[in-house]
Amino acid sequence: MHAVVIHDGDLVIEERPNPVPGPTEVLVDVAAAGLNGADILQRRGFYPAPAGAPVDIPGLEFAGTVIGLGDEVTSVAIGAKVMGIVAGGAQATHCLIDESHALVVPDAVDLVLAGGFAEAFSTAHDALVTQAHLKAGDRVLITGAAGGVGTAAVQIAASLGAFVIASVRDTSLHEAVALLGAAQVIVPEDIGHNGPYDVVLELVGAPSLEVALGALAMGARVSVIGVGAGAKAQINLLALMGARAQLTGATLRARSRSEKAAVARGVRQDLLPLLSSGNLSVPLVASYPLSDVAHAYERFTTGGKLGKIVLVNHQP
Repeated sequence: MHAVVIHDGDLVIEERPNPVPGPTEVLVDVAAAGLNGADILQRRGFYPAPAGAPVDIPGLEFAGTVIGLGDEVTSVAIGAKVMGIVAGGAQATHCLIDESHALVVPDAVDLVLAGGFAEAFSTAHDALVTQAHLKAGDRVLITGAAGGVGTAAVQIAASLGAFVIASVRDTSLHEAVALLGAAQVIVPEDIGHNGPYDVVLELVGAPSLEVALGALAMGARVSVIGVGAGAKAQINLLALMGARAQLTGATLRARSRSEKAAVARGVRQDLLPLLSSGNLSVPLVASYPLSDVAHAYERFTTGGKLGKIVLVNHQP
């Protein structure tokens, strides 16, 4: 297979042996693989792959066609179109995924778009629904709402009947975020003036979190899953105590097989029907061939984008 390989911060395409599926794994011919913030951090040496994942091949999500099965696989067949999250190795022509983590791609969804679905929507669903217990009528603040996870979170929250306040610095993207389901789109400087918030999904990091903690509703739930703008915050504990609020944080990459299977079950149950019906979408900023990976990473880090950037091996 051909794979993106990190060499001292540089990205090169190398030929590697095809991975061999373990007992419960499937081998996938990858059509497309989305880029994520974790890939940028790994390239910079700040987010090493967990044990068992390729140490130098980035990529946490993909979509493609199953071409090989482990001896104990029963739920996935050769030829199935699947997508999913892996701990690494997705930015290649082939990758492995445990059958319990694989999501069937709905017939109406293009594999290139599917390549940008799993990480963003699984992360947003886990943070909003599982961790923060978002429900209809809640006022939810989503910071960094123009990114891949942000656009997924806006759509998920709106589908649940929440009142979505989306924070987006680039005002040229406000209208597009509103069309995804945000009732209000604000700039980060206005976060403190638009509470109270029942739920805060923090995708930016310390600067906006510090402000949001001063605008919480009673019993608020705050879920931190992004720290791109800073990982160390000054927290007003009196504000947290006064609101009787819960502050949690989470990542998906290093979770156990059973924990990741539970995340996949939630996505199958709650999100795949909405994706199949067209009520959820993957906003695509741009797609690049695997051989042009350096430009894809450059575009990812320049900002001013709405949604996902995807590496494409071939059109289905």
